[in-house]
Amino acid sequence: MPNKVVVRVLSPSAVHSSLEALVAAHRGKGGGEVKLAFGTTPTLVKRIAGGEAADIIIAPPGVMDELVGMGKANPDGRFQLGRAGVGVCVRDGAPFPDVSSTEALKRALLEAESVFHTRASSGIYVAQLLERLGVAARIKDRIRSYHDAQETFTHLLGSKGRDIGFGGLPEIRRWHDRGLRLVAPLPPDIQNYTAYLAALMSNPPNREGARVFFNFLASAEAKALLVANGVD
Repeated sequence: MPNKVVVRVLSPSAVHSSLEALVAAHRGKGGGEVKLAFGTTPTLVKRIAGGEAADIIIAPPGVMDELVGMGKANPDGRFQLGRAGVGVCVRDGAPFPDVSSTEALKRALLEAESVFHTRASSGIYVAQLLERLGVAARIKDRIRSYHDAQETFTHLLGSKGRDIGFGGLPEIRRWHDRGLRLVAPLPPDIQNYTAYLAALMSNPPNREGARVFFNFLASAEAKALLVANGVD
């Protein structure tokens, strides 16, 4: 298929499975081909600033404002695709810690042999949360942080001890078939949501195809698929 008919979307990895479901639904309705490219948010900004071409960008609000200011994203018509919270996870077969309250989570962190999180959006919040809960210094030698969900969850699944991990809820669900188990979302009083906006790029190579898929992303059908994949 010629490149000119492909719609290219750049997005944070946190909404990987959600966008894959949307692309499949779009294709099932007779829509054109959509190619997804993922990365951590900081990496995506560098790629776009470096001249990487795309038709649609998905990004948190602050990053979207930055891209608009750079002249890379079109501010007209941008909308919130959804938001994703943070969850606690373990490898299949590991005991589920009690994380039903903030105090229970603190106890679980102090009892864990290792604590895994990313250095992406959800992981930045988790690192701040550990400080706020007063446990970061006490468990600093047991904290394992990695570049993204791929590295973090791979190491967590390869661990053998009483270990717990953190990640975006959609990412944890995407790794279920590989042996990752969601324990629970963070307790409501310490939960953190990352919102994701969708916008057309300022000069999309496939302007017509981009507009069609962009409109689909804003539809009620898309919203239902997002919710089913952990993006509400």
